[in-house]
Amino acid sequence: MTEPPEPIPHWPGKLVSLGGYQVYVRSVPADAEPGEPALCVHGLEGSSRNWTDLMDLLRPRLACDALDLPGFGESPPRPDGRYSIAALAQTVIALIERTGRGPVHLLGNSLGGAVCVHVAATRPDLIRTLTLISPALPDPRLRLDLLRFPLMSVPGVGTRLLRQVSRLPAERRVADVIATCFSDPRRFPPARLAAEVTELTRRDTLDYAAAAMIGSVRTLTAETLRAGGRPAWREAARITAPTLVIYGHDDRLVDARMAGRAAHAFPNARIVVMPSTGHVAHMEHPQAVAAEIGVLLAAVQSAEAGRAREFPLAPAG
Repeated sequence: MTEPPEPIPHWPGKLVSLGGYQVYVRSVPADAEPGEPALCVHGLEGSSRNWTDLMDLLRPRLACDALDLPGFGESPPRPDGRYSIAALAQTVIALIERTGRGPVHLLGNSLGGAVCVHVAATRPDLIRTLTLISPALPDPRLRLDLLRFPLMSVPGVGTRLLRQVSRLPAERRVADVIATCFSDPRRFPPARLAAEVTELTRRDTLDYAAAAMIGSVRTLTAETLRAGGRPAWREAARITAPTLVIYGHDDRLVDARMAGRAAHAFPNARIVVMPSTGHVAHMEHPQAVAAEIGVLLAAVQSAEAGRAREFPLAPAG
């Protein structure tokens, strides 16, 4: 049996000031002809490292950045300590405006997908296309395996639960996250395991790590409870950008049956359910996700070319 290829290193990054606080942003080094700007937003417990392989596969068409949301990865928390969808969307908007790269192709996973929906609905001028991978939009169906999320939202309870979990070895916790997020955990590159264990051990020493986790869980719980989750789906219906929504058939966190609701909610979207795929399709099957994004980009290019033929620019002078 041949050994799997060594995964590529994670992209380099730096802290970017947003006026009053900073976020860490990883970037693909510019090619000779840089592609169109894109920004990737990770999910709960994730980081910019989640996008490494997809960012590589999207070159040279897209020049991708990936940020660590406040309180995650290498980013310190916001000074106001807010983790609401609106606050996190404000951070994404500020980053796009700060870098001056808009409009961008915006990609989001899970919590990051919910954040990207808010950005696309409220600031359409900043978005060229939208790609959502297992977006954490409200689902009214009760799932017993996800009861820990509302429990963590109870004051005092979340902190105790996290304290109990933190007593487990970091190796066990990393393995548990991979088992939850992948349809087949064997697809996670073994060479990256040690780095993830090291990163989790580092996060255990941060005084804001628990607050970031609990604050984000409370945000998702609140969005589900707020008017039955309808406001978030109404925002989805306002999005005008060409949209790709990907669900994993075997996702344990976001039910793939939400694809039906997404098909009705997003007015300009292509919905894809990937077989043998969990919560992080861009990590488990990056080539397939890159191919789907290629279809989205080709459709946008074709539509723009059609409009140019229909409404040619008048000659100057």
